[in-house]
Amino acid sequence: MKEIFEWNRLLYNGLPESFLIEVIFRSTVMFIVLLLTLKVAGKRGVKQLSVFETVIIIALGSAAGDPMFYEDVGIIPAITVFTVIILLYRLVTWLTGKSKKFEEFIEGKTECLIHEGKFSIATFKKESLAQDEFFSELRLRSVEHLGQVKNAFMETSGDISVFYYEDENVKSGLPILPFLFNQKNTTIPNEGMYSCTFCGNTKHQRTGIATCEVCNKSEWVESLHTIRKS
Repeated sequence: MKEIFEWNRLLYNGLPESFLIEVIFRSTVMFIVLLLTLKVAGKRGVKQLSVFETVIIIALGSAAGDPMFYEDVGIIPAITVFTVIILLYRLVTWLTGKSKKFEEFIEGKTECLIHEGKFSIATFKKESLAQDEFFSELRLRSVEHLGQVKNAFMETSGDISVFYYEDENVKSGLPILPFLFNQKNTTIPNEGMYSCTFCGNTKHQRTGIATCEVCNKSEWVESLHTIRKS
C-alpha cells in the first residue's frame, strides 16, 4: 500500500533526481523540433488560426508534451509524429489551393451577417454566433444601432468585419444598447419608426400589434437614428 505524501513518489514519480537532466534535454529537443515544425508550416498569428490550423497546433502540442517528461515515451517516435503531421498539413494546404469546395470545407467561408442595416437571417441560422455576442462586438466598435452599419461579415478566422454608412446616409435601425433593446414589446405603444428585434427590419408602424413581414416575428423596439461617434 502506497503511503500518502511519499515525497519521492510525489515529486519525482519514483524516478531518480538525475532524471531531471534528461527532462531538460528532452524539453530542449522537443522545443526546437516544435519551433522548426511551425516555421516550416508557415504559421500565421494566433488570432488568425482557422479550425484546421487549431487542430494542427493541438496535435503538435500533444506530441511535444509527452516526450518532455515521460521516460517511457521516446523522442524518435514523437519526431515521427511531427513529420506525419507536417506532411498532412502540406497535403491539405495543397488540396485547398486546388479545390475551392475543399477549401470551404476546411477553412469555411466568409458569411454576411448584416446587409444594409438588417440581419442576414439565413446566415445567422447557420452561424453559432449568438445575437448578444454579436451586439457586444458591435458595441466595442461604438455602434449604437444597426442603421449605422452597411455590411458586417464573419470572416473565416472568426473575426467580425464591419463597414459603416457615411453620416449622411445613416438610417433608422435596431438599437443594440441593452437598456434600449430590452424595451422590446409585442405592442406598438406610439406611432413611429420601429425595428424588429429578430431581423432588424425597420419601418414606420402605427399603434397596436404588428407582425414583421420579413421574419414573421412580432417583437418590436423603437428605432434609433443617431450618427456613430468614433
